[in-house]
Amino acid sequence: MEIKAIRTEEDYLAALREVSDLIDMDPSENSYEGDRLNVLGTLVQAYEAKHYPIDPPDPIEAIKFRMEQSGMTVKDLVPYIGPLNRVYEVLSYKRTLSLNMIRRLSEGLRIPAEILIRESESVAA
Repeated sequence: MEIKAIRTEEDYLAALREVSDLIDMDPSENSYEGDRLNVLGTLVQAYEAKHYPIDPPDPIEAIKFRMEQSGMTVKDLVPYIGPLNRVYEVLSYKRTLSLNMIRRLSEGLRIPAEILIRESESVAA
């Protein structure tokens, strides 16, 4: 199994094409093709992490996204954030998340605490 490192954009695109072809084959895990897919997939992920990093989302945007995913309303956030006026303040960037809010949101909405503790990009003055 000859596989080379992905060093250039051309190498990356070639690896993506091969990964796509291998996925279409739907190989079993213990086959030659399955092993090749696993190794190439790992190389592609490493190249993408280095050359196309994705910043974690803004904490408030993460909450809004989870609300949308789950069909939640602003009132549904009261158990996690507190009174309705406080929920509106948080969602409009007028109040920062407290440690207790972060804990409740992380546990209740399954939003990683690492995302919630980040400083919001749209902090109101």
